[in-house]
Amino acid sequence: MNDIEYKDEYERLLKIFEEYLNSALQDKKNIPEPLGEAMRYSLFAGGKRLRPVLMLKAAKTFGCNLKNVLPFALALEMIHTYSLIHDDLPAMDNDVLRRGKPTNHTLYGEAMAILAGDGLLSEAFDIIASDLEKTSDLDLPDKVKAFKIIAAAAGIRGMVGGQSMDVYCEKNHCGKEKELNYIHIHKTADMIVAALTVGVVIANAGFEVERAFENYGYDIGLAFQITDDILDEEGDPSLLGKSVGKDKKSGKLTFTSFYSLREAKEEVEKLISHAQQSIIAYDADGFFSCFAAKISGRKA
Repeated sequence: MNDIEYKDEYERLLKIFEEYLNSALQDKKNIPEPLGEAMRYSLFAGGKRLRPVLMLKAAKTFGCNLKNVLPFALALEMIHTYSLIHDDLPAMDNDVLRRGKPTNHTLYGEAMAILAGDGLLSEAFDIIASDLEKTSDLDLPDKVKAFKIIAAAAGIRGMVGGQSMDVYCEKNHCGKEKELNYIHIHKTADMIVAALTVGVVIANAGFEVERAFENYGYDIGLAFQITDDILDEEGDPSLLGKSVGKDKKSGKLTFTSFYSLREAKEEVEKLISHAQQSIIAYDADGFFSCFAAKISGRKA
C-alpha cells in the first residue's frame, strides 16, 4: 500500500465514523446547556480519530459489518475525549491549548470541563449498553467481551491507573524505568490495544488474531507515547497544536528522563518494526504497516 492508497482508505473509514458520530449525536436530546456545548466542543475539536479508524479497519479486515462496530468506536472516542479534557485541567497538566484550540476549561471553566468529561464517559457506556440491548443472542457474547475490553482499558487497571501513576510520579519524583513503562503502557497503549482488539473480537476473528493485534497495539502505543515525549523536547508548538517543554519543567517521568533523544528515536523505530512484523500475516493491503510507519512523523 502506497501513501495515496493509505490516505484514501483512512479517509474512507474516517468519513464512515464522522457520519455515524454526527447522526448519533443528533439523537441525543435533553442535555442541559452549556454541558452539551462543552461536550461537543471537545468531541469536535479535531484530531485524526486514530482509535475509531483502527477499530473499523480491524473489523473490516475480517469481513465484519461496520454497523456492528460503530457504537463501540464512538464510545471509545468519547472516552478518549473525556480523558483529554481532564488531562488538560489545572490539577493535571494545566494546558491551555489542545489541537491548536483553547482547552475546554479555559472556555467553560474547570467545573464545567470536569462535568463535560464525566458526561462523555457516562454517555459512552450508555451507547454500548443501548447497542447490547438490540444485539442478537448469537452476537451478544462477542459484544459483551468487547464491552469488558473497553471498560478495562479505560479504568483503574488501564488508562486511569496509568494517569494516576503519571500524576503521582510528578509529585513524588519517581525515578524507576519500571514506573515509566507502567505509565506508558496503561496511560496510552491500553486504549489503542482496545480499539484494535474490539474490532477483531466483534468480527469473531479468533484468539490467535486477537493476540497478534494486541501485540501490534502495544508496540504502536508505546511508540506513540515515546514520540510524544520526543516532541515535547523538540517539537514545534505551531505544528503540534499544544505547548512543548512542559513535561521537563514539571518533572514528569518521560522516556527522555532515562534516554537521550537519539536513543528514544531508535526505540521508536524498533517498536514500529516489531509491530509491523507481528501483524504481517493479517495485513494483506499493508494498512497497519503504513499506520505504524507514520507514528514517528505524526502530528500530535
